[in-house]
Amino acid sequence: MFAYVARHPILDTDKNVYAYELLFRDGRKNCFPDIKPDEATSKIITASHLTLGLEDIACHKTSFINFHKETLINGFPTMLDPESVVVEIVDTVPSDSSLVGACKQIKDMGYKLALDDHNFDPRWDAFLPYVDIIKVDTLRSDFDTIARNLPKFQQAKVKLVAEKVETYEDFNCYRDMGFDYFQGFFFSKPEVIRQRNLPTSKLALLELLQESSSTEFSFERVNAIFERDVGLSYMLLRFINNPTINKRYKISSLRHALNYLGELELKKFISILALANMGEDKPIELLHLSLVRAKFCELVSIAKKDKDNPPKGFLVGLFSLLDALLDQDMSALVGKLPIDDEIRSALCGGEGRLRNYLGLAKAFESANWLALIKLSGQLELSQKMLHGLFNEAIVWGNGIRQSISPHFPRTKVTN
Repeated sequence: MFAYVARHPILDTDKNVYAYELLFRDGRKNCFPDIKPDEATSKIITASHLTLGLEDIACHKTSFINFHKETLINGFPTMLDPESVVVEIVDTVPSDSSLVGACKQIKDMGYKLALDDHNFDPRWDAFLPYVDIIKVDTLRSDFDTIARNLPKFQQAKVKLVAEKVETYEDFNCYRDMGFDYFQGFFFSKPEVIRQRNLPTSKLALLELLQESSSTEFSFERVNAIFERDVGLSYMLLRFINNPTINKRYKISSLRHALNYLGELELKKFISILALANMGEDKPIELLHLSLVRAKFCELVSIAKKDKDNPPKGFLVGLFSLLDALLDQDMSALVGKLPIDDEIRSALCGGEGRLRNYLGLAKAFESANWLALIKLSGQLELSQKMLHGLFNEAIVWGNGIRQSISPHFPRTKVTN
């Protein structure tokens, strides 16, 4: 049951990922599921009982996990590493003395605590001595109320998270107000105040993208393009020697790398290179989200026994955030790129299987479990299997992200 997890990134003022909030499917308000004390040893959330370890699903970043009253009082958070977990108290729990006592005990054991969806209700003041982080729901409180209450928390040296930040305008507003962290999908949307031209000067990438979108693929043409660009050749070798992709061989020649990957994998790599180049000054989380969507849509396509070349499921996921990467309208953007008509239609909201695959990915990202149930039924795919595929996509995305970003920590790979 604990593999049924979604995650929301929490970004800092520079739009780098500080942490991920993990949202569990089985539990009130996506929190850690309520468990009776005698069930703790068999069902507690530890790495050995997760289909996917917390360190992998959270990319070795801090994990914010919601806990309800019963799990806090029973001490369940103490089964987790205090160095990597922030214990979130959901706003619906009764704020009585027993909960205050449980929070004090957890705090004394070295854990960080956060108040979730805080709306400045005085009943939470008793928790302030034990709280490190306060998450403010920016949709539940108006701007003036937030501004009026912020100095009290800043003086107490409590870190502040602005939740449900959905536009760059909101991000800039709350950053200027003094918030430390930001949660919401503002980073995955275009900045309408800017217009960016496609990187037409980067001819090699556009040539490679054209080849990757063709059914008549030529290794000779691709090899010639890579040979003209030392940087692209280096990225190819770095990519293929990543243990997520290749655990057996050390590959040092360009042609060996191309042959080892094969046509379909090479097409995917070329698309990743192009996307990373287009969004080189955007938050790395945006590229990471594209990678996870790409792999998940590909895995769903495989489960449905699609036989596309180029791999359309992969490409529709990978290119689904192009508008945010390039700050342009998607419908105008896709007309400038050499991509398949079915992919183009799905990216612009057209009905069809690819749009449904992408809808599944978005349901996981937003913990929209009702949408997941509906789409899995339409596609006749097991929800349990889909959760496994999404976890697999996260691990794959972590590995690929590390190969294109040397500052990103490595994901653990098991043989």
